Amino acid sequence: MKILLINGPNLQLLGVREPGIYGADTLPAIVAHLRETAAELGCELIDFQSNHEGDIIDLIGSAKEKGVDGIVMNPAAYTHTSVAIRDALAAVALPAVEVHLSNIHAREEFRSHSLTAPKCIGVVAGFGADSYEWALRALVAHLNRKPVLV
Repeated sequence: MKILLINGPNLQLLGVREPGIYGADTLPAIVAHLRETAAELGCELIDFQSNHEGDIIDLIGSAKEKGVDGIVMNPAAYTHTSVAIRDALAAVALPAVEVHLSNIHAREEFRSHSLTAPKCIGVVAGFGADSYEWALRALVAHLNRKPVLV
């Protein structure tokens, strides 16, 4: 099983950028932990980060060609602005889980609306770096058709 992990704009700054909101974990640390979790779950993790909307759209569009089974994505600011990423998710029709470090519903009003979430099977938000692990576990459980809770 192949899982595509997509991280959007400014997430390369994790650990430095507003740690009171986003935590002290760096993106490489989060990805390393997710790789361990993916190995435990018997899947391969392909990770990608970009500050460029078009690069993210191109990657989503080519996901099936790359043999991807599902997507875990933190669209970051594109969550609230990108109809194009939403449309790419709709076009590939792969199961996707949206993930956020912070609780986007407890922040500024504009952050509470996600354009991309309606094209995902679920959203995990507000649990810091743990949000990523729980999103991955939920996606793999969905793909395996097993319940998430043990």
